[in-house]
Amino acid sequence: MNKERILGLFLRYTYIYRRSWIRILEFIFWPVMDLLVWGYLTLYLSGSSNNLSGPFQFLIGAMILWDVLYRTQLGITVSFLEDVWSKNLINLFVSPITIEEFFAAAILVGVIKSLIILGLLGVIAAFLYHFNLMQLGSYILPLLGNLFLMGSACGILTISLLIRWGQAAESLAWAIPILFQPFAAVFYPLEVLPSSIRPFSFLIPATHVFEGLRSGLQGNYAYSHLLWATLLNLCYLTLSFLLFKFFFSIAKEKGLLVKLGTQ
Repeated sequence: MNKERILGLFLRYTYIYRRSWIRILEFIFWPVMDLLVWGYLTLYLSGSSNNLSGPFQFLIGAMILWDVLYRTQLGITVSFLEDVWSKNLINLFVSPITIEEFFAAAILVGVIKSLIILGLLGVIAAFLYHFNLMQLGSYILPLLGNLFLMGSACGILTISLLIRWGQAAESLAWAIPILFQPFAAVFYPLEVLPSSIRPFSFLIPATHVFEGLRSGLQGNYAYSHLLWATLLNLCYLTLSFLLFKFFFSIAKEKGLLVKLGTQ
C-alpha cells in the first residue's frame, strides 16, 4: 500500500470539515446529547445529585464506549458516502488507488473521529458526573482496540451493501450497529438476555467488550472476554472484506458503480 495515497485520501475526507460547521455540529451534537440524557438518567437511578455510585457508573462507561464503536463505523461509511454524494465515486475507482488503500484511509478517519469524541465525552463525564474512564488504566486499550476493529468490520459490511444495492441501502449506514445493540449486552449483563439468544450474543465481539468493561469497573479484568472479542473481530474483518470484494466484482460486471456514482 502507498502511504502517500492513503494520506491524500485521509486529508480529503477530513478537509471537508474545515469550513463546514454543520458537519462539525452534527459530528459532536448527537454523542453529547446522548451523554447528557444517559448521565442524568444514571444520576436519577443512583439516587445521587452529583456523583455516581459503583453499580450505576457502568451505564456512563457503556454509553461512551458504544459511541466509539458507532462513530468508527459511521466515520468509515460516511467517507464512502461523501464520494457518492459528490459524484466522485467513478473518479476514485478509476484512479491508481487500491481498495486496501481506500479502506486504510477510511478506517483511519473513523478511528480519529472516534478518539476525538471519546476525549470530548470523557471530559464532560468527568466534569458533570465525576466519572473517570481512565480508572481502568491500561485495560481500556484492548477494549478500545476491539471496538475499533468491530466498527471497522461494520463499516466495510455497510459499504459492501451500498455497493450492491445502491443508495436504497443508504439508511443502513446509521442502522447496522444498532441492529447488534440489543443483543450485545451494552447496558445490561449478558445474563439478562433469554438463554436462547445468548449463543448469538456470544458471537458479537461487542458483547465481550462490554462484559469486560463491567468486570473492569469492579476491579476484575476479564482477559478471556478480550481474547474472544479479538478473535471474533479478526474473523469478521476478513469476512466483511471478502464480501466487499465479491459485491464489488458483481457491481463492476453489472455496471452498478456507474449508477451509484451518478445518481
